[in-house]
Amino acid sequence: MADKNGPDGTGETGRGSKHEADVRDEDLERRRRELGASLATRRPDRLEGNDGAKATAGYGQALKLSSEFIAGIVVGVGIGWFLDRVAGTSPWGLVVGLLLGFGAGVLNVLRSAGVVAEFGKSEKSRDPKE
Repeated sequence: MADKNGPDGTGETGRGSKHEADVRDEDLERRRRELGASLATRRPDRLEGNDGAKATAGYGQALKLSSEFIAGIVVGVGIGWFLDRVAGTSPWGLVVGLLLGFGAGVLNVLRSAGVVAEFGKSEKSRDPKE
């Protein structure tokens, strides 16, 4: 017959003592800190809480660059179409406007990305270190 004090007859009810729970919590906390330190050394480029901000900034930059490119093409086509209507040179104004708009779009993207300096600005005035 089993003792009424507990399943193992020790007087414990099977839940463990408060001291054992504290030891387990401390052990888990120690292991969590060790794991965090280990992961931090393996992935130093990944900062806590900044992953979402980096992704959002990347999407914003992509949207900005694509809108710069599309705006250049739309403006070039619009000017070419307008010149065709006024001068009656259809379709040459539209073709020339499309080509110029494409070039302007590429230039706008390069300027926004920081690859090409804006006209009239020297390298010295653009350098953020000075």
